[in-house]
Amino acid sequence: QVQLVESGGGLVQAGGSLRLSCSASGPTFRSYYMAWFRQASGKEREFVASISRYGGSIYYADSLKGRFTISRDDAKNTLYLQMNSLKPEDTAVYYCASDPDLISPVTTNARAWGRGTQVTVSL
Repeated sequence: QVQLVESGGGLVQAGGSLRLSCSASGPTFRSYYMAWFRQASGKEREFVASISRYGGSIYYADSLKGRFTISRDDAKNTLYLQMNSLKPEDTAVYYCASDPDLISPVTTNARAWGRGTQVTVSL
């Protein structure tokens, strides 16, 4: 079972940037699909971005294309989410997820989840 730990969240002004990291344990990281989801207060959890095994395919939520970039470093067992031009509506808890099968924009669940990291964007 993959263990996931997110970091890098915090408070940032609108227009600023943050880079989230997700450190994964286990020797099979590179064989898992990885993804970021987020959940704002009072709202359902939503898909943000995903990346396939070895980084061959990447998916983004349509509303986030151009501002967020997902990447992975298999040598470091780490997943990243670079977030630029942040807006107050990006405020949410961001979760890292992994699954041996495809995680796409219509995926609502995954095999393993981290505990999340809070991102707050102020005006």
